[in-house]
Amino acid sequence: MKENKSENPEQIKEMGSVTTSNIHCLTIVGQVEGHYILPQQNKTTKYEHVIPSLVAIEESPDIKGLLMILNTVGGDVEAGLAIAEMVSSMKKPSVSLVLGGGHSIGVPLAVSARYSFIAPSATMIIHPVRLNGLIIGVPQTFSYFEKTQDRIIRFVTENSNISAERFKSLMNFTGGLMNDVGTMLSGEEAVHEGLIDSVGGLKEALGKLYEIIGKESSEC
Repeated sequence: MKENKSENPEQIKEMGSVTTSNIHCLTIVGQVEGHYILPQQNKTTKYEHVIPSLVAIEESPDIKGLLMILNTVGGDVEAGLAIAEMVSSMKKPSVSLVLGGGHSIGVPLAVSARYSFIAPSATMIIHPVRLNGLIIGVPQTFSYFEKTQDRIIRFVTENSNISAERFKSLMNFTGGLMNDVGTMLSGEEAVHEGLIDSVGGLKEALGKLYEIIGKESSEC
């Protein structure tokens, strides 16, 4: 008897993901955890869990598409970009849906899918690269920040309809966030700026994913 993958509680508990009949749902929630383990009370998405899952999705003949749901405050830049690069390079159709928030490194994650949605009540925060803790105040440090920021800008603009100039402007805006530099966008504003493709929810995201799957299947 074939196992019903949608009823695998361990997959949901440990990986934050579930596979239905032919769609894999991956959640990116809390903070994206990278090379350093975050405190136990933090809700995290571990990149060492997500990356092999993406490889398995790409290789599985039973999985036809990826639905990525995001509600994240951001997190490790290197880990977030690694996941985003993998999603954008997948052959399998992918659709992302931002619920609640897709902040900081959540922005490149959201645009990495083939098509992106954001809920009307969701928001996205765009801000410059930051580092918590002690930093060495030398030119090399600021050069590193600038190069890392350029990587994010390049990825986002290559995978969305926003220009690099406009994204930098939103990133460096002052007066929009309390005690910080950057911009908070509502769902409709994110679409208006060309960052996200459409405002919608689960129904629209699944509908678009099945549409892409059907279109590509008919072309084979």
